[in-house]
Amino acid sequence: MSSKRAKHERSDTNTKKKKTTKKSDEEAAELCSVLDDAQAQSSVREAWSRRSRCAHGTLELDCTPFPHCIIHDFLQSPSFVENLQRELLELNFHEKSNDLYKFKQSEDLRKRTEPHIAGLRTALFGRFRVWLQGVLGVQLEPTVDVSCAKYEYTDVLLCHDDELEGRRVAFILYLVPPWLSSDGGTLDLYSTDSLLQPQSVVKSLVPTRNTLVLFEVSPVSFHQVSEVFSQDKCRLSLSGWFHGPGLERPPRHVEPPQPRSPHLPRDETLLLEWVNPIYLDVSYQEQIQQEFEDSSEIQLKDFIKEEKFAEVSEALRSAQMQWRSRGPANKRSYQVASLDGLPQCVSACWELLRSEAFFLLLSNFTGLRLHYLCPADDEEEEEEEGGKDEETQKNTEDVPGGEGSRSSASPPSADHSKDRELSTPQCHGELRRWSHGDYTLLHDAEAVRAEYALDLMLPLGCTDWQSEFGGFTCYVANEEDEELLTVYPEDNSLALVYRDKETLKFVKHVNDRSSSRSAAMATGRRFYDFSFVYYE
Repeated sequence: MSSKRAKHERSDTNTKKKKTTKKSDEEAAELCSVLDDAQAQSSVREAWSRRSRCAHGTLELDCTPFPHCIIHDFLQSPSFVENLQRELLELNFHEKSNDLYKFKQSEDLRKRTEPHIAGLRTALFGRFRVWLQGVLGVQLEPTVDVSCAKYEYTDVLLCHDDELEGRRVAFILYLVPPWLSSDGGTLDLYSTDSLLQPQSVVKSLVPTRNTLVLFEVSPVSFHQVSEVFSQDKCRLSLSGWFHGPGLERPPRHVEPPQPRSPHLPRDETLLLEWVNPIYLDVSYQEQIQQEFEDSSEIQLKDFIKEEKFAEVSEALRSAQMQWRSRGPANKRSYQVASLDGLPQCVSACWELLRSEAFFLLLSNFTGLRLHYLCPADDEEEEEEEGGKDEETQKNTEDVPGGEGSRSSASPPSADHSKDRELSTPQCHGELRRWSHGDYTLLHDAEAVRAEYALDLMLPLGCTDWQSEFGGFTCYVANEEDEELLTVYPEDNSLALVYRDKETLKFVKHVNDRSSSRSAAMATGRRFYDFSFVYYE
């Protein structure tokens, strides 16, 4: 997963050394009797190795879509379960929220001295670890890696595979009240495609009190904790990993980069038709550029002319629009528009954002070299420009609305085009639709490919959108939890953000607060945005 997220540290100290209480201070955790059955262990071991199914008493093993085991009534004593839950709920929990998840988590439980927490820890990493070693046929380390999590309304853990060096088996012990699938919070298991990418949820496990679920951590162990819909129940669980020799991993699939294209040959007439005249004023462009250079970001309100914006917003809701899902789930989930057969006004707006005139307008807003007429900041480049034919200067015209501004009216000369061929400004764009359940995630490939770029977002249809719904764009520092900037969707507010190689972005999961179940609407709320990235 993303290098930004905090990684759980492994302990090289064994369980005995980790105890800080006397044995008499621990409350012994009696595990279910099926673990004492040698025949049951043999059946599970054989089924696991053959990737088949088996059931024995309160234990079930299934290897579709990947090996996972369910043990009901894991702890024999109901009073032990009650006391364990009480001790866990008395811990300090910290809000955890980033691109991948939102929930509350306790501190690491490896040093906790509460009798029932300590007793369960001893049983898990002692007797149960030995039993699991017999099933897997591998040596597991006595590493204590366990914490407690509380999932409440709208909390979620999105699709991931749990892979991190040394993790061999993941486990979750549920300490929930009576739970229904309609409450959400299910453990969803994904199938994978030929590229070992998550494809679809094929199995959902509803949390059940005093049930332990464990699964093999592997290149295909994609899973999620679905969003919790219950507003009055707490999904309390205790989870962690057993460490050991990892499974061999084939090279990770690397997505091809998104195609980029140079500007469309459209002149400033398009700007006059679409853009609020205030943004075509040269003096105002200079103010915008100064503000942008100070903060590397800006939001330009009421950017598109009101009547044009209303026309496009209405067209996006029409049946003529064709949408498809964009995944895979371990990277993103939202709807993207097919560019074939767009309504005329939507197509015209799309052309605006790709036009030569708009590239030049962005140059004037930001000072970036998104057009050959934009002057270079570097002195060496200025010297090169100084030796060029004066004819280029004569071809420079004003952007409508002001005197002395740069314009895209005249195409570059053949010689100039050749000189700039290797650094022709380009862009990539999408028209996206956002609704309940949508998001984007950070991932390693994105971090490796990060480069200097200008992001543009033009939201539509979000007049009643609230920040608590999610759907906002967060910028973060690579390999850090530091949030640098949050851009909230706002109707007809053009957001421009310049990011460097150390800055990544994601769109926060759109949660249940946006849907009909909480908003008393016939359908869930949704909004749209034109999302472009421009490269110098």
